[in-house]
Amino acid sequence: MKPLLLLIACTLGVYRMNAQSVDQDSITNIILSLDSALFITGFNQSDLRPFEKLIHDDFEFYHDIGGFQDRAKFLDAMRNGLFADIKNYRSYRYLDPSSSSVHLLYSNGVLYGAIQTGQHQFYEKIGEQPEQYASTALFTHYWEWDQNEWKLKRVFSYNHHK
Repeated sequence: MKPLLLLIACTLGVYRMNAQSVDQDSITNIILSLDSALFITGFNQSDLRPFEKLIHDDFEFYHDIGGFQDRAKFLDAMRNGLFADIKNYRSYRYLDPSSSSVHLLYSNGVLYGAIQTGQHQFYEKIGEQPEQYASTALFTHYWEWDQNEWKLKRVFSYNHHK
């Protein structure tokens, strides 16, 4: 448990950096670290804390199969859906690193956000069965620089297929 908390603390410390003083590569690394906190630490380990910390209060999630969810519905679906019975069902997300890119957004020369795009694969583990491939999908994440923190504000998860 302590390594998990240390990873979250380190990641959160990184994303609090002053966005105005870093370059494209630095921000890309920050966004990829936040992605890891959400999905390696959060999603893959069924830990809601990174989501609660990193998603914006005005969060919106658009899924081509599951529809639309705001922050409250999304967290509830994670808590009472995917994470509800992890002994009998687990879902895992793996980012294809070669597909991921981060594009910075500026307004009058001031950084206000970043768009992360890529492809990810999902696997599932049912009961004692080995983990099995479930689907591949594309994603677009809008990260907003909000009060000196990066927050995930919009998510589009689409083109799910086997």
